[in-house]
Amino acid sequence: MGIFGDIMSKIFGQSAKAETPAARTAAPSASTAPQASPAPSGTMTRTGPAPEGPKVEWSAPVDVKAVLRELAKSKKQKLNYDKSIVDLLKLLDLDSSLTARQELAKELGYSGSTKGSSKMNVWLHKEVMRQLAANGGKVPKTWMA
Repeated sequence: MGIFGDIMSKIFGQSAKAETPAARTAAPSASTAPQASPAPSGTMTRTGPAPEGPKVEWSAPVDVKAVLRELAKSKKQKLNYDKSIVDLLKLLDLDSSLTARQELAKELGYSGSTKGSSKMNVWLHKEVMRQLAANGGKVPKTWMA
């Protein structure tokens, strides 16, 4: 599973734990593009952008802000996860190193310099939020702008 798949699993998995058993994580999918389509039962199916990305089903859009806010309550350190990709990764207990962010940038199609610039980090945060929204997450518009 790629880094973006890990991000989705952490966020969508936290939502599934708080919801009914209808929100569950399924086996990885072989799809290469993010897709959101209604399933016959009325649930949504989301497939991650990476070939090995996870497939998750849920009955309602996942409130990303609420999930992250709940996770932040358990952290001693105040994290600026709504603007910082490094803090977002730390909040999710994922590797926030430059190497990990370079890999995430490659996964998401970043075309600029990956030498650790603030431009790459800002783009990464916005793109992660856009991808979460495209895959069924309810994300504040200000986090994507």
